[in-house]
Amino acid sequence: MSTAPAIVQPEPRFEDRYNKRLYNKRRLINKLGLGFAMSAMAFGLFWLLWILLTLFVEGFQGMVEMPIFTADTPPPMSAGGLRNAIVGSAMLAFSGLFIGAPIGLMTGIYLAEFSHGSMLGKVTRFLNDILLSAPSIVIGLFIYALMVKGSSFSGWAGALALALIVVPVVVRTTENMLNLVPNTLREAAYALGTPKWQLVTKVTIKAAKAGLTTGVLLAFARITGETAPLLFTALNNQYFSTDMSQPLANLPNTIYQFAMSPYDNWHALAWAAALLITATVLTLNIIARIIGGKDHTR
Repeated sequence: MSTAPAIVQPEPRFEDRYNKRLYNKRRLINKLGLGFAMSAMAFGLFWLLWILLTLFVEGFQGMVEMPIFTADTPPPMSAGGLRNAIVGSAMLAFSGLFIGAPIGLMTGIYLAEFSHGSMLGKVTRFLNDILLSAPSIVIGLFIYALMVKGSSFSGWAGALALALIVVPVVVRTTENMLNLVPNTLREAAYALGTPKWQLVTKVTIKAAKAGLTTGVLLAFARITGETAPLLFTALNNQYFSTDMSQPLANLPNTIYQFAMSPYDNWHALAWAAALLITATVLTLNIIARIIGGKDHTR
C-alpha cells in the first residue's frame, strides 16, 4: 500500500522575512505613537475637566448666594452682585465689536477681492499678521499712551483697545472665507456683465455669509474675557455707570481685583464672574461652530 509523499513547505524567502519584521516594527511604533497621543489627550482633558468642574461648583455657589444680576459690586465683607460689571463688560465688548468688525470685514474683502499681487495688499497682510500675534497687553499700553496718558481712563479707550484685537481676527477669517468661494461663481457673474462691486456684495459675500458671521462671533468671544487691555484703558468702577467717557466697570478686572483680595465675599463674586465669562465664551463658540457646520454641509 503506497503512501502519499509528504508536502515539504518551502522556507520563506529573505525578502518575506524582512518585510514581516518591518511590518511588525511599524505596527509597534504605531501602537506606541497612539498610546502617547491618547495619554497626552487624557492628561489635557483631565486638567480641563477639573478646572471646569471647580469653576462650575464655585461659581454656581456664588451665583446662588448673592444677587449677581440685581446689585452692584460691594465693599469688603458686604453683600452685593455684579450688575455694574456685567453691563460695563457688555458695553465695552459690543462697542469694540462695532468699531473693529466693519474695519476687519472691509480690509478682508479688499485683500481677497482687490489686492491681487499689489504692494499695498502684501504690506496690509504682513501688518495684520503682526497685529494678530501681538500680545494684548501691548495693545493696551499703546492705547494708554494714545488716549489715557495725560487724560483719564475711559470706556472709549477700552473699546478701542478691544477693537484692535477684533480687527486682525476678522481680517484673517474674512480673507480665508472669501478665498474659499469658487472662482466659477465669479466667472459666471462676470459673464452676465456684473460690475465688480455687485459681484462682491451680491455673490462672494453672500456665498461666504456663514463663514464671515463665524469669524465675527469668534472675534467677539476673543475680546469677552480680555483683561490686560482694560487694565490700562477702562480700568474699573465700583459703581454703576454707563458713561463711556469715564472709567467703566467690567468683569475681567473685577475678577482680577476680587481674586487677589483676602475677603470671602469678593472671592465668591470672582468665581461667579469667571463662570459668567466662561459660559459666554462657550456659548459663542458653540454658535460659531453650528453656523460654520451649516455652511459646510451646503
